[in-house]
Amino acid sequence: MGSGQLHPRPPGRNVQPATTTLTRKKVGIHKRDIMVDRIEDTQSAQEQAQAQFQSALEQFQIVINFNGGDLESAYTDLNAEYEDSLSAAEKVRDRIASVKSVSDALFDEWEDELNLYKSDSLRRASSQKLKDTRRQYQRMITSLEKSEQRMQPVLDAFQDQVLYLKHNLNARAISALKGEFNTIKADIDRLISDMQVSIDQSQFIKALRES
Repeated sequence: MGSGQLHPRPPGRNVQPATTTLTRKKVGIHKRDIMVDRIEDTQSAQEQAQAQFQSALEQFQIVINFNGGDLESAYTDLNAEYEDSLSAAEKVRDRIASVKSVSDALFDEWEDELNLYKSDSLRRASSQKLKDTRRQYQRMITSLEKSEQRMQPVLDAFQDQVLYLKHNLNARAISALKGEFNTIKADIDRLISDMQVSIDQSQFIKALRES
């Protein structure tokens, strides 16, 4: 039997619980999972926005091809498409902002944890992986921001058409809108193409999952 006495830990030995490192790793993994989820949510929002902008363009074409009937109803449909496009664009902006938020937290945590390594070789390997991941992320976010910036000019032009038609429900207004159609179509086609480029940045998600 033992003496029943407690044996204090020798001074100078700061023994951390075994769960500390595991918990730290789980936090990092959690942020990566959140980031992947948010990127995928952004891609989904962009796909929805692509479909919405295409639908709005088709409605605009219906208006300029108007050949008798209820012009006010055609305006109402076009305005509804414009409002839906505004909502779709706002959703894309929110999703991109959420990606930026979690990426800042992830990269800050990763960089801070480099100082925790005792092995120089592992620290260098992790540091290089961080640089590679940041570089891939920058390519992806630049592509997202490019498509995001293209949305507002399209929305502004669309708003102009809707406002003009609202106050000029006549054949002369339709004729004036026809002159704007090709420009708006080109802008929307370019926007949809830029969105597709950023949607296709799936290699970053793969790299993030492997980090």
